Amino acid sequence: MKGYLNKRNLITCACVAGSSALMAIAMNIFMNEASILPAGFMGVAKLVNLMGARVGVGIETSLVLLAINLPVAIFCAKKISKRFVGFSLLQILLLWVFMRLIPEYSIFDQAILNVVFGGCVYGFSIALALRGGASTGGTDFIALYVSNKTGKEIWLQIFVFNCVLLVIFGYLFGWENAGYSIIFQYISTHMITTFHNRYKREMMQIFTKHPNCVVEEYLKHFKHGITVINGTGGYTGEETTMLLSVTSAYELPEAIEVVLKADPQAIINVTKTSQFIGKFDQPKL
Repeated sequence: MKGYLNKRNLITCACVAGSSALMAIAMNIFMNEASILPAGFMGVAKLVNLMGARVGVGIETSLVLLAINLPVAIFCAKKISKRFVGFSLLQILLLWVFMRLIPEYSIFDQAILNVVFGGCVYGFSIALALRGGASTGGTDFIALYVSNKTGKEIWLQIFVFNCVLLVIFGYLFGWENAGYSIIFQYISTHMITTFHNRYKREMMQIFTKHPNCVVEEYLKHFKHGITVINGTGGYTGEETTMLLSVTSAYELPEAIEVVLKADPQAIINVTKTSQFIGKFDQPKL
């Protein structure tokens, strides 16, 4: 039991709980009021439910959602990690609980306000789950699998898939709600790409007079390479060392903390890496 109650798992649990609560708020307070079709697998399940109702066949949304999520979850458990899938399924379960605890309530009468605020809250809820090392299931599973394999994010492709889904929705049930749904999904996608920075790279330039201590401490925590360049300070004329290392934006705050712990007097300059070619170790989910 002790092994499960570590800092990493507790942070993930907190992120998953917060994510599911925020998503339930977005759905019960904003999305329902504006008659928005959800994104991803939830949207597919809801669309199947609506199409079934149109021809007089009752199809339970939750059953459709489970049916399309289960095979993807099993695949990702093998290809990504059981921990990641387990916490993602916990998020889905908590969402089901919060959607029944949080009452449906209308804050805004205008649809566009529900779309904007709902998109922000919904997108941030997904980013929060991803930041904690989990997901909200569905297309998030696919996005994380592809990103882990290629090191590139595919949220734009997910957005295109959702737009195709909404074209079908608009053709069958009205273009106005479909139009609002596209705006909603654009905002939520933008929120995800803004706050989820796992696959963005940063280069640290570390200036220190204690390179051995910094390198030793850095390599204890990270598997990234670090280059040591000896030099002389132009102002002081004293010997100094510059260390270069590329890390993910996801790990950057911890990396800075590790360096300053090894040498509190170190100077750190961080620059964005627009393109990185070569082997790069991603932290496990």
